[in-house]
Amino acid sequence: MRTVVERELELKLVLSPERRIPVPARLGYVTDDPYAVHVTFHIDSAHPVHWTFARDLLVEGVFRPCGRGDVHVWPTKAEGRSIVLVALTSPDGDALLEAPAAPVSAWLERTLRVVPPGTEGEQLGLDDELAQLLAQ
Repeated sequence: MRTVVERELELKLVLSPERRIPVPARLGYVTDDPYAVHVTFHIDSAHPVHWTFARDLLVEGVFRPCGRGDVHVWPTKAEGRSIVLVALTSPDGDALLEAPAAPVSAWLERTLRVVPPGTEGEQLGLDDELAQLLAQ
């Protein structure tokens, strides 16, 4: 059974240390793609931007700096609030986004209840498909 866990929230695009602009976003997790999280920016615009990266990266980044390739995530505080920073790099440019830690963590916990760490492969049904192939 396919399960979708979504959360809409407002991120902040960091333009400079003094300037941030709000960016509506949607966090998405689908059991059909159990290793990944999906982030859609400007959800009400004609051309939303989609990013997909490892769920493990976001889970780790809530607690300590980490990053692989084009995505780096780390926790910090801003104006006394716990936030998570996400740095994205693409051929089209770079972006630094600020997310409130509490709603991101709560959403991640929901995804981890739906598909606990270490059980992602079971969601893909590869064992069943392999058994069918070998039976033929």
